[in-house]
Amino acid sequence: MEKDQRIKELKKQVYEANMQLPKHGLVTFTWGNVSGIDRELGLFVIKPSGVEYDKLTPDDMVVMDLMGNKEEGSLNPSSDTKTHMILYRKFPQIGGVVHTHSTWATSWAQAGRDIPCYGTTHADYIYGSIPCARNLTAQELQDYEENTGVLIADLFEDRGIEPMAVPGVLCKNHGPFTWGTDADNAVHNAVVLEEVAKMAALCELINPRAGEAPKCLQDKHYMRKHGPNAYYGQGK
Repeated sequence: MEKDQRIKELKKQVYEANMQLPKHGLVTFTWGNVSGIDRELGLFVIKPSGVEYDKLTPDDMVVMDLMGNKEEGSLNPSSDTKTHMILYRKFPQIGGVVHTHSTWATSWAQAGRDIPCYGTTHADYIYGSIPCARNLTAQELQDYEENTGVLIADLFEDRGIEPMAVPGVLCKNHGPFTWGTDADNAVHNAVVLEEVAKMAALCELINPRAGEAPKCLQDKHYMRKHGPNAYYGQGK
């Protein structure tokens, strides 16, 4: 497939993924963005900055390279573009990235807490707790968006977390980022993260002494869906 056609199709995919954010109640006004990457071309497509969702078109999507240069587009890319760029560079297995300020996940981020795995809904999609990264220092804030990506990648490396097993993170006092195999899958994981965040908060409200689900139960639910002998669904 020619480069122009591949970019055109990626723009359409990323546009459609962005339009899923308001549909699923994950954004207010313009508080979110989705990107998707073509690894062979080394280019990613991202929502333009500050454009209202009901005014977006596929042609508005901005094409960037992995060094932060704009390859194509008349509008400015999302202000979070450098974070997406770093995540693509640090996590070569991912194909799409989402950032939102969704209410429940952002509440955990503002509390500065990991989201514990309290049940099988969480375990079906995410292996273990969803981590919350520390605040950036005043010096790191000088390149806020790039260092947000670096901080996320360093957190996963320091904790030995596999990005595809835990396809999301909270940034303290900020909000969530999720990722996936492509833009659509990254949005799917953003929806899951928001629902899991809500369930965890309500769980603690109902029982402040609730403990995490037993490790064996977490393992069972995650592995039956994602493990080498997974049997959830209809197979290939």
